[in-house]
Amino acid sequence: MKSVQEPVKPTGFNLLDYDRKGLAAFFVGLGEKPFRATQILKWIYQEGVEDFDLMTNLSKPLRSYLKENCYLATPEIVVEQIASDGTRKWAMQTRCGNRIESVFIPEEGRGTLCVSSQIGCALACTFCSTAQQGFNRNLTTSEIIGQVIIAQKRLGSSKKITNVVMMGMGEPLLNFDNVVAAMNLMMDDFTFGLSKRRVTISTSGVVPAMYRLTGACDVSLAVSLHAVTDELRDELVPINKKYPLKELMEACRDNAKLAPRRTVTFEYVMLDGINDSMQDAKGLIKLLKTVPSKLNLIPFNPFPNNAYRCSSNEVINRFKTVLNDAGIVTTVRKTRGEDIDAACGQLVGQVEDKSRRHLKLKVVGSERVA
Repeated sequence: MKSVQEPVKPTGFNLLDYDRKGLAAFFVGLGEKPFRATQILKWIYQEGVEDFDLMTNLSKPLRSYLKENCYLATPEIVVEQIASDGTRKWAMQTRCGNRIESVFIPEEGRGTLCVSSQIGCALACTFCSTAQQGFNRNLTTSEIIGQVIIAQKRLGSSKKITNVVMMGMGEPLLNFDNVVAAMNLMMDDFTFGLSKRRVTISTSGVVPAMYRLTGACDVSLAVSLHAVTDELRDELVPINKKYPLKELMEACRDNAKLAPRRTVTFEYVMLDGINDSMQDAKGLIKLLKTVPSKLNLIPFNPFPNNAYRCSSNEVINRFKTVLNDAGIVTTVRKTRGEDIDAACGQLVGQVEDKSRRHLKLKVVGSERVA
């Protein structure tokens, strides 16, 4: 049997791994002025120039150094799927041979790109297909921002990425430094220039990193909640055993203090007979009343070897009404890209699991069995 050849990694520095601050430090280390960082960013992200020889406002010696010691590399699209509703999903190959997935959701007046932060995921949330694939490694900054670069090139001038959500494969806050650098690039005026209100990071509740994020990067925050008691959340979102609801909600309140009228978005997947009772709705009202918040109800998207079922439309609408009547802004997320497995919780990529989660769990009702 022939062994699979891993892609050859270029030698030197991938300049896509640096945000503006990192690039400035890089050039200062070469004896150059910090403003070289801005020049490079404009060439790469605004002009689309990848050949260092064409960056004419750089000195010839600097261009020569960059050509010999630096490169620009992103993941490569290997599969593209377009859903009946216009949603696009790309499987992208990374340098280690694993694949990640990114999804573009077109809507009137906006285009949202869902970006991955890790190859696989180590958090093992029982209702998420991505989490069942195991975990390989963190993505580099270039592999994260590269998804935005490649997607925009693929879309061309007809469609523009106006919003980015870090809600693809992986837990973003477990890849903190690389994700923050990538988000800084997304919001930089000399790259994509996205508003901080249009860049959202989603977390399952890595509480220490949530506090760290508050001081490091001002972006919108979304929290995967999915249960109103520690007992149920321990099962659905196992990281809750380490950072229970009391600690999670305190971190959310801290984030909401960043600016006036700031809200935290809470995600809540609707699971038939698991977390969709009127008692659960009342528990949500009590839990969220101390946090300026919005609530997204997410119809569960099924995947193989999982016994969860989505709550009925009647139950979801009643749940929504109870919350809205209590003053909590609540919407039902429209399922997009379901026919190409691009909906929330369905991204799986292709992952060589390097974690130690060898025990596969099957969910039956509210109990887990090996």
